[in-house]
Amino acid sequence: MSDAEGNPLEEAEDGETEMKEEEHPDYSEEEENVPQKSGDDLLPRRETQEEKEAEEEGEGNLEEEEGEGNLKEEEGGGSLKEEEGEGSLKEEEGSQEEIPGASQQITMAMVSLEGLSSTDSESLMSENSLVSSNRHSFKIIGRESEHSLPTESLSTLSSPSDYELALTSSEEKLIISLQKKMARLSSGELAQEKVSEPVKGEKRREKKVSYVDKGKEEELQPVAHTPAADKESLVSTSSKDVLFQKDDGAKVYPLTMTWKFGWNSSLPVYYIRDEEQRVLLYANAHTAVIYNAHKNTQHHLRGHPNVISCMCVSEDRRWIATADKGPNCLLMIWDSFTGIPVHTIFDSCPDGEGIRAIAMTRDAKYLATISDAEIQKVCIWRWTLAAETPACTLDLPKEYGFQNYLIFNPTNNKELVSNSKVRAIYYLWYEERGILIHSAPLLTEKTFNKHVGKFSQSIFHLNLTQVLSATLEGKLVVWDVYRPPLSTSTLPYIKPCKLVHLQKEGITVLTTVDSYIVTGDVKGNIKFYDRTLSIMNWFSNFKLSSIRTLSFSKTPATPPTEKSNYPSDCTLKGDIFVIRNFIIGTSDAIVYHLKADETKLEKLLIEPKEAICAISCHPYQPLITIGSSCGMIKVWDYKKKKYLFSRVFEKGLGIQSLTYNPEGDLLGAGFTEGTVYILDAMSLENGIPEPFNYSRTSVTHISFSHNSQYMATADANFTVAVYMVKVRHSERVWEYLARLRSHRQSIRSLLFGVHLDSNEPRLLSLGRDRLLIEYNLLGSYKNHLEVLDIHQTDQGNYPTCMIWYPPLTKELFLLISNSGYKVKLFNSTTKMCRKTLLGPSLRVSHEQVQVLPVKTAMELERRYLVFINRDKVGLQILPIDGNPHKTCAIVCHPNGVAGMALSHDGHYVFTAGGQDLSVVQWEVNLSALEAAVSLGGEDLIPFYGLVSGGREGKFYRVLNGYSYFKSHTHTHTYYLETFKNIHVGQGGVPAVFEARALMSSREKIDDMFNEIKFSEYVDTGEVIDKISLPDFLKVYLNHRPPFGYTMSSIQKNFDILGYTNSEGKKAIRREDFLRLLLTKGCPGEHMTEEELSDCFATLLGLNPEGWKSEPAASSLKGPEVRWEEELPEEITAEIFVTDILGLTISPGFGQDAE
Repeated sequence: MSDAEGNPLEEAEDGETEMKEEEHPDYSEEEENVPQKSGDDLLPRRETQEEKEAEEEGEGNLEEEEGEGNLKEEEGGGSLKEEEGEGSLKEEEGSQEEIPGASQQITMAMVSLEGLSSTDSESLMSENSLVSSNRHSFKIIGRESEHSLPTESLSTLSSPSDYELALTSSEEKLIISLQKKMARLSSGELAQEKVSEPVKGEKRREKKVSYVDKGKEEELQPVAHTPAADKESLVSTSSKDVLFQKDDGAKVYPLTMTWKFGWNSSLPVYYIRDEEQRVLLYANAHTAVIYNAHKNTQHHLRGHPNVISCMCVSEDRRWIATADKGPNCLLMIWDSFTGIPVHTIFDSCPDGEGIRAIAMTRDAKYLATISDAEIQKVCIWRWTLAAETPACTLDLPKEYGFQNYLIFNPTNNKELVSNSKVRAIYYLWYEERGILIHSAPLLTEKTFNKHVGKFSQSIFHLNLTQVLSATLEGKLVVWDVYRPPLSTSTLPYIKPCKLVHLQKEGITVLTTVDSYIVTGDVKGNIKFYDRTLSIMNWFSNFKLSSIRTLSFSKTPATPPTEKSNYPSDCTLKGDIFVIRNFIIGTSDAIVYHLKADETKLEKLLIEPKEAICAISCHPYQPLITIGSSCGMIKVWDYKKKKYLFSRVFEKGLGIQSLTYNPEGDLLGAGFTEGTVYILDAMSLENGIPEPFNYSRTSVTHISFSHNSQYMATADANFTVAVYMVKVRHSERVWEYLARLRSHRQSIRSLLFGVHLDSNEPRLLSLGRDRLLIEYNLLGSYKNHLEVLDIHQTDQGNYPTCMIWYPPLTKELFLLISNSGYKVKLFNSTTKMCRKTLLGPSLRVSHEQVQVLPVKTAMELERRYLVFINRDKVGLQILPIDGNPHKTCAIVCHPNGVAGMALSHDGHYVFTAGGQDLSVVQWEVNLSALEAAVSLGGEDLIPFYGLVSGGREGKFYRVLNGYSYFKSHTHTHTYYLETFKNIHVGQGGVPAVFEARALMSSREKIDDMFNEIKFSEYVDTGEVIDKISLPDFLKVYLNHRPPFGYTMSSIQKNFDILGYTNSEGKKAIRREDFLRLLLTKGCPGEHMTEEELSDCFATLLGLNPEGWKSEPAASSLKGPEVRWEEELPEEITAEIFVTDILGLTISPGFGQDAE
């Protein structure tokens, strides 16, 4: 098969390369009347829309000169004089409409595709294609006529109605509209070109265009080196070796993906190239990876927002199609030579369910997809026409089962077959009618009086008149395809005609290559059959696991020679069995390459077959250790991208956590069933005689002390266990010390530290129950783990992770992130909250944070934080101050991040994807992050963008003009002053917060007081009692809710506290509502009766002067104001927000209270 045969821009569909004159008399007549001109004459002048309008208005006539000829119409003869650079077909329907010429870059040419050879096709591909960008994607637009669409050669149309349909298709109109717009936009460029045209009589040199007519080719003069002409499509001019020769250049992003470990073994692996370099294509999470096994390099096809659900390649391996499932799912087509996305379909599944199966025609002109929805939809796409909508669709009934496999007839683009486990479906596409008919006979036990089994895959038989469906029972269902003549009213259909018990093992893969039908089964056997289903050869001595995918090289097998070592087939003659090299993918996530000439099997990929939840980097060597739920531990050299060694534990032992000790000679491993191993880091052999079995559930955290004397673990049962080193018979031995169920909810972090005065280890744990617990290691003994201190970190939000803050100040801090998108700094000794800071505004909280390691003293002056959240990995510059420009993040695993590790030198970040079976290596580029910060501005400039309207907005003007209270106990007097400095006392900072409708709890007010009062205490020993406006703005932005108060969060509280009323809404009775305000809440946070009376009297307008604390309201007593009667008997979230608080609710889901 030649490359041209599969090129979607070159070949007429269905192998029809000749056009019959009786079917298209008008077009044939026009083609025959095209005069054979010399190269100098075949240079039509491109006419822009502006020029045409100017000609119509009489403002100037454009004359044909300087070697450029206008497209002329001879009305008398009706013949079309058409030039090679711009051919425009015309519809002869009483009037002939002249379509304006395209811009300099969209030059159209009518090219006959009759008798295209491989060389001619490649020439046509390189010279007559254009890559245009649309919505961040590239779309291939062939340079044929504006009416003869790029891949819809007229020779493929079977009737005049087909020709008319092609002319009026919506895709055609879309492209013509685009060309007109570009022509108008490029008018300035063309005018500029005209100034530099040669003098009259000198021949203008145009771009070389290949014109093929029955094997004869005329070439024009080469193009002049104008700016427009030099812009050639990289897709059309590239060769297959360009991809791995490309220089990525300077790294412009703070985090750049450099390698992907693992592959999705549920999807196929494709053999892309097999000449001088072995190149594979496989899926890894939301990225398609093109891997060169000889050079050990990868190229990543990135762009999908969700995990890739299916993929396919063209017959010539040039075009790759990938699809995903999930929100904003995409269907993308790539050029494998360059790695460029040539077309992206954004709305392939408007409901967001995604694509389950995909197939591409042999010539790559069409794509077919099956959606991943309850009601599956089959779509056929004319992707080469840059179409955004399918050419036809078909909804499948539920009783057909979940269709998960799809394939085109290799010799007929209009036929497809798909199957679920219970039903096979045959499709026939009537392109001229835009419909897709199908036939799906139901097989029962009575059909063949035998058990059939569940279908796995289906293909078209090599004889083209039958369809074969393989089953997991080792059987093959043979379907006859009936194709009645079009003159009859009978529709095509398939009918089961035979059930062949092909083999004992269940068939998992069914495909064809050359003249063979090939199967792969659950026992790892690969068998080859001829057209009559007679066995020709098989490979069963490799002891493989279940076959998931088979992909044969596109390069034909080498003819046998004396030095060849091809095996013999199974016939009586014992002929040499010649087969192409191929790739094997198995269910245990191993990819093999089989060289048929030597019957040599080579392992190319050995990856975990289950979720990857644990990764850890060696403390001083370039090693990354990956642990999987299948019990495999793998060690890689991440600089050389080389697999070193691995160990697979017995079944049932899944790796959940991994950690190296500070010396790097031990590796702690926690397992899903509670076992803890201490392994030798360089051999993965047991470092202790027997593993520890003191946990009953999954071990989620492992940590070593700085001197490797202690090891602590935390499990899913909220229990902390401690192990320590003892000297027994002059040998260091690890022993169990004690364990304690110290938390009520999941443990988020387990951390060792160092006592500043004694250099002894200290151990802390942080739980989702908001408790920070420190343990007394020196006071603990066998089976008794003593607690030293317990501190509550927050009230409403729960903590998510904890680390030691680097020593950027004289004070030592613990950094704790919480679910409210905030970061808090706690004094490591007193546990006092010293600062509350705004975290990255990514609408998801941190799941894990680490400080980027440094190696030199100069690097200690500038430190960085690495974090992961639900699906992203990011960098943040320290110290944290709420500046949004100090943070960057990128999606690393759409389905969730399971873990993170940092290289010992701080140059790489590794993220594990859990269920997506992948680990990603990211290269860190700190200069790019620093550049982003410098562009964001200095001082308060980055913070102005966080308030509505910025510095000149209403919020800042009102804040700058506020008056404030200087409250004195008992007297309630107040003073009006200019807002230069705010007093920190009760009437200062809290009063301004409340004036902005930000009601803080007493604990949060105490945190603000401590943050301001002791901000300079460590350096100066003084307590601050005033704060300037710029500093207050930072405090305000860091302490306020990052996304305001939302109606959904208020409704959530009512859902918990209320009951369902007669209207089906959650409500709270008036008496219960008041009782909750007076009695419930954190200690010291509930309201007093006086506060409750004053608050509601003001909110309900019964105290017009405001709070009772003001002099004008001091004469009113609480009992005199009957505010209780103003409250409704039932209070819902809407009533509370609108009627009581007096706020308005913005429309939309998750409404915001303003």
